[in-house]
Amino acid sequence: MNVSAALFVLDLVGVFAFAISGNLLAARKNFDITGGVVLGFLASLGGGIIRDVILGQTPTALRDPIYLLIPLLAALIVYFIGRHTERARLPIVVADAAGLALFCTTGTIIALENGMNIYGSIMLGIITAAGGGLMRDVVANEIPAVFSGSELYIIPAFSGALLAVLGHQTGIWNTWVTIGAAGFVFAFRLIAWFRGWRAPGSMRDWTYRGVGAGMRRTASAFRAPVRRGRSTGEDDATGTGDERPPSSAQ
Repeated sequence: MNVSAALFVLDLVGVFAFAISGNLLAARKNFDITGGVVLGFLASLGGGIIRDVILGQTPTALRDPIYLLIPLLAALIVYFIGRHTERARLPIVVADAAGLALFCTTGTIIALENGMNIYGSIMLGIITAAGGGLMRDVVANEIPAVFSGSELYIIPAFSGALLAVLGHQTGIWNTWVTIGAAGFVFAFRLIAWFRGWRAPGSMRDWTYRGVGAGMRRTASAFRAPVRRGRSTGEDDATGTGDERPPSSAQ
């Protein structure tokens, strides 16, 4: 099997894996089958569509009907396994890791084959791998795995994209190297999930968990500062004061 055919097959496997993860998440959320199809489509095709649009070409998912059939097949499979999906957390993570591993490598190679530079190809590989899962989680009202501090997601995808670039640039890239790189990312992602490895927080030695419950219930961090009445002559620049309407005269 030549590299082009291998990329096509592995891309389809990645689509199926991500579609399964989307449908399992829908089942776990008690969505109907339509919701499962939507989450499956977003997870499996979203990242690739973004990549192809950036590359200036018609998305592969819209040119080849098989890409649209695979999420439907995944929805039917999840539908018929029915009652076994209430404990679907582990299968969701495994399917998601498989999709991540395959898409970060194939997405990077597709970008390189279309003339994208090394740095752009790594970025598009990560977008291909993480974009669909991000959309799936947002639509399902989940904290996206990309942003979760309890697990590594982008780092395994970056490592797979980097391996793909190294293999392509040194001329050793072939089907078996593709599978090996994807296997490394798959193992990396699952080991990180099982062992609870996490990336450093946004600020050193500080976490929002330490903030009082009252502060957590305040409005959005991007809200406008609350202005106090002119009688006080002060502005509440921090936005922590309460704005109360004036009491009516008795």
